[in-house]
Amino acid sequence: MKLREQMPSLDGATVILNGNVTREQLIGKPTLVHFWAVSCHLCKDGMKQVNAFRDRYKDELHVISIHMPRRDGDENVEVVKQLAEQYGMTHPIFIDNDHRLKEAFDNRCVPTYYIFDADGKLRHYQAGSGGVNMLEKRLLRVLEENRTRGDIE
Repeated sequence: MKLREQMPSLDGATVILNGNVTREQLIGKPTLVHFWAVSCHLCKDGMKQVNAFRDRYKDELHVISIHMPRRDGDENVEVVKQLAEQYGMTHPIFIDNDHRLKEAFDNRCVPTYYIFDADGKLRHYQAGSGGVNMLEKRLLRVLEENRTRGDIE
């Protein structure tokens, strides 16, 4: 994806945990989309920060995670459910065993983070576990822009 492109459709997940949302339902608030895999150690390290963003900005930010299998065994939905529970992932989780969301986002690795503004346009993309401070700075910028628009009451 390129900056300022519209968020792709969220159709195509094989299983959805913790409630389904559509792209249209996300418009109006910024959204953090987090790609991860159960076999990714770096992804597990990043879950704590994703959960912190979800909790800290719960009234201003949507958070969804997309589980993108990267090796044999990652497709096991029960393992994904167990890990999601273990790490306190209470936000929607799209399990992408058929790689439809991976393709829609043109995503190639995990962990990966996409920040979309309230209009659903991509404002920041980050791959890998490094730079959580940069991710938070970009997220805060998008949240502040949304606050000044008067979209948050």
